[in-house]
Amino acid sequence: MSDTTPYFPTIEAVKAAAKKLEGVANVTPLVSNAQYSSAYDCNISFKREDLQVVRSYKIRGAYNKMSSLTKQESANGVVCASAGNHAQGVALSCKLLKIQGTIFMPTTTPKQKIERAKMFGEHFVKIVLTGDSFDDAYNAAIKDCTEREKTFIHPFNDEKVIEGQATLGLELIHQAPAPIDYVFVAVGGGGLASGMSTVFKLLSPNTKIIGVEPEGAPSMKAAFQKGQVIELETIDNFVDGAAVKRVGDKNYAICKSNLHDMITIHEGNACQTILDLYNKEAIIAEPAGALSVSALEAYKDEIKGKNIVCIISGGNNDITRTAEIKERALLYSNLKHYFIVTFPQRAGALREFVVDILGPNDDITHFEYTKKVNRENDVAVVGIELKSQHDLEPLIAKMKEDNFYGDYLNEKPELFQFLV
Repeated sequence: MSDTTPYFPTIEAVKAAAKKLEGVANVTPLVSNAQYSSAYDCNISFKREDLQVVRSYKIRGAYNKMSSLTKQESANGVVCASAGNHAQGVALSCKLLKIQGTIFMPTTTPKQKIERAKMFGEHFVKIVLTGDSFDDAYNAAIKDCTEREKTFIHPFNDEKVIEGQATLGLELIHQAPAPIDYVFVAVGGGGLASGMSTVFKLLSPNTKIIGVEPEGAPSMKAAFQKGQVIELETIDNFVDGAAVKRVGDKNYAICKSNLHDMITIHEGNACQTILDLYNKEAIIAEPAGALSVSALEAYKDEIKGKNIVCIISGGNNDITRTAEIKERALLYSNLKHYFIVTFPQRAGALREFVVDILGPNDDITHFEYTKKVNRENDVAVVGIELKSQHDLEPLIAKMKEDNFYGDYLNEKPELFQFLV
């Protein structure tokens, strides 16, 4: 195949991958969801890849690739770069295939994902933490791979990896009780979206595949807009399972041909979905795993009366991130606000603020005195959680009227970033 000919996986290759994965990857359930179906007046089902043995679909591609190595390649060992989920897939594959592997992960990777990679790989893997993003880890992994003549297991831009991820599409079509109208899938580097969308294009061409990225890392959407793969200068790493600066060349070519649409979701929206899925459905979804469900609102008119599938792509969420997830959700919902509050130097000023300025349902969630700026006033940074977003304007009006208002920090990103 020439370099100018785009690669597309064949059904035969995907079926061969599915055969290899028997007994390794779970056939995850496709579960109808009554609550979301009622809310959007359609038939919504979740493909529960969070119930995979490594809690994400990544085992599919990693094992298919590594089981295809030659004896010499296996003996030399493998290297990968990952923000967490691919690392776990590679780690388990190393143990099952008895291949030594080195896994490079960003220092920002949630601890839970690091520990699980160690658990799955046991003595077959070595974990190296480096850099602040997937791309930093990738560059370090490539350097190590070249110097030591090992095989690099790419998380998405690899034919065998794409064919492995594509097995999810085969399962989905087999499991669906009726033709699927829309599938919503998270996009990071594009491995799952490119593999799965090809299966649907061949076997269920009327199904529309919607790719979903976080607003802070829209690498596939940017590539679509430019007509070529580009590297983003900066990204928000919060949605760690879908935060890459550059998508794969192979993945881009396939997605550009197959996807019906490519949309972005605010990180705060994804956080609210994480909380909703946990509180209402007892589903533990990681930020990337929640993107597909978050996207339903953007398509609420198009999906009415249709058969919809959301891919819950992963459930590797670190419980230590819960406070940040709630914070981001509240901020996105316009229910959490930070102010600089000036307290006059008089007895009872703080009590007056709490009793007379705050509403009966308002809660102070953050309070920190700052350096005194003059003799007349004390100054504090105050975080306030509201019950309704409509309570904000009356609150600010009362603060100004009684001379408590100093500044509103939510609209000052250069200061606000130190609070969240």
